[in-house]
Amino acid sequence: MKGSSMNTHMGNIIIDNEVIAQYAGSVAVECFGIVGMAGVSVKDGLVRLLKMDSLTRGINISIEDNKLVLDFHVIVSYGVSIMAVSDNLIANVKYKVEEFTGLEIKKINIFVEGVRVID
Repeated sequence: MKGSSMNTHMGNIIIDNEVIAQYAGSVAVECFGIVGMAGVSVKDGLVRLLKMDSLTRGINISIEDNKLVLDFHVIVSYGVSIMAVSDNLIANVKYKVEEFTGLEIKKINIFVEGVRVID
């Protein structure tokens, strides 16, 4: 199990990275302008929209200096400002994940893998 741990006066708390990724993914898809998470095939370089039950494959979590680093691979809606969507995503995810886990976020990287037209 790969996860983040913190020590409290009652003992150790270990949060699996999959749990953090699942929560961060659900927060991300609620943000305006985000169509969904992107899955990139290493073999052929194709990008595809991930379904709700596999959001975690579009998110990579690592730990640097006891702080979380999150990498999001997203697909954005056509016609929106990528900068505005990114700022909104960073603010929402940073606030909600820090509140949920009690861990500090060092960095959030956003990789826009595609654009989709929403009906």
